[in-house]
Amino acid sequence: RVREQTERAVAEADLVLFVLDAREGLVPEDEAIARLLRRANAAVVMVANKCEGRASDAGFYEAFALGLGEPVAISAEHGQGMGELRDAIAPHLERHGARAKAGAAEASIGDAPRRIEIAIVGRPNVGKSTLANRLLGEERFVTGEEPGVTRDAIDADFDYGGRPLRLVDTAGLRRAARVVDGVEAMAAEDTRRAIGRCQLAIVVLDATEPVNKQDLSVAALAAEEGRALVLAANKWDLVVDRDATRRALLDRIEISLPQVKGVALVPVSAASGEGVDRLMETAFAAHGRWLTELGTAELNRWLEHAIEGHSPPLVSGRRLKFRYATQVGKRPPAFALFTNMADKVPESYLRYLANELRASFGLEGVPIRWQLRQTRNPYARKARGA
Repeated sequence: RVREQTERAVAEADLVLFVLDAREGLVPEDEAIARLLRRANAAVVMVANKCEGRASDAGFYEAFALGLGEPVAISAEHGQGMGELRDAIAPHLERHGARAKAGAAEASIGDAPRRIEIAIVGRPNVGKSTLANRLLGEERFVTGEEPGVTRDAIDADFDYGGRPLRLVDTAGLRRAARVVDGVEAMAAEDTRRAIGRCQLAIVVLDATEPVNKQDLSVAALAAEEGRALVLAANKWDLVVDRDATRRALLDRIEISLPQVKGVALVPVSAASGEGVDRLMETAFAAHGRWLTELGTAELNRWLEHAIEGHSPPLVSGRRLKFRYATQVGKRPPAFALFTNMADKVPESYLRYLANELRASFGLEGVPIRWQLRQTRNPYARKARGA
């Protein structure tokens, strides 16, 4: 009965939104529906829901195997990806003469550009709330010396430099051993969730103190979640030897955060406003790089050049070979690499490729995702036949 209703709905529809659970990954029912859609030659937009964290990465990439095009990543619960989904639907509406309906729908949403969701994160008392208040131009968030003064995760919509933004400010991550009360534990979880749902993470450091493990863990979490990232060295007005401090900060970051090599560090004073405009300009640039799309032809020219510059290593006496590369995702950029030994590619060589990619295409500080895919051995079947 359900199958009959599905077939009837597909036959009557001008466009099918095929919704997948990216956390769960592909299930047999998804494959059955995909076969139905292909047989019906239906116009389809694949929608990968629940894409608010890295747990959804595998399911998102699996969707490509259905052969129905690139899925649109969304989180219906958090309202993420709605603009991209609308963009994917719009051409189909126009094609079917529904311009008036599309215009009405757009008017109900508003004509303003989509808001960039920003999380200001860092350990306690580095000046996150002061920076948030500076950006907003008002004392929206309470500040103070006691760790955890800002206890609630609060969203605030505002414009900066003509750009619509949504700011999430939280109490910051604390060392697990020091989280002794339920409220502070909730604040730490709020910060993790803020990183998970933002597009751009501004990690605030205290420039008057050395970078510590907690600072690095916050930045590493943002990189792991694949967010656009910029580091703000706050309290710069209190720094005496600025050159030495800047060198020390950059050296520690370069050594400890290789996964976002070249990430920008911007000195600021949230209290006085020094450097805040430059911070936001740098943040917008990082967000733009995060949205990068590379053509397959230029990507494979780059791959050939990168391999010539540093040959892949021998693995178990065999030469590792890369046949082809293509971009399979963005936000952050994700690339499929087709190789003869997908399960044996050393992490060190992937880091080399990521750094070469950043240097070649201006992707400094952008997390890079690799998806390794096995190429077929053309001689394997002949050997079995013999």
